[in-house]
Amino acid sequence: MDLSAEELEFLEFAKKHAEENQIMLNPNERIVQGAIKGLFMKEEKFGEKYCPCRVVSGDKEMDKEIICPCIFHKDEIKEMGHCHCNLFVKKE
Repeated sequence: MDLSAEELEFLEFAKKHAEENQIMLNPNERIVQGAIKGLFMKEEKFGEKYCPCRVVSGDKEMDKEIICPCIFHKDEIKEMGHCHCNLFVKKE
């Protein structure tokens, strides 16, 4: 699965976000690529990079919470070792 230039740019953003927050990207490249593809599909459909594993309600104010990286990912990583979509994981 190849990523587009825009998707690669987002991948770099995600790597930087992970480093700054003492977490990491999932070491499984296929999962990372799938999550990024999902983000861009949501962006194409809804106009924002909403978390691919969350339902967009249509309420812009409420939905801004699920724009990647969503507000839930840090707590999910603490609790489960990974965020809901598995893009980010606990640092090994």
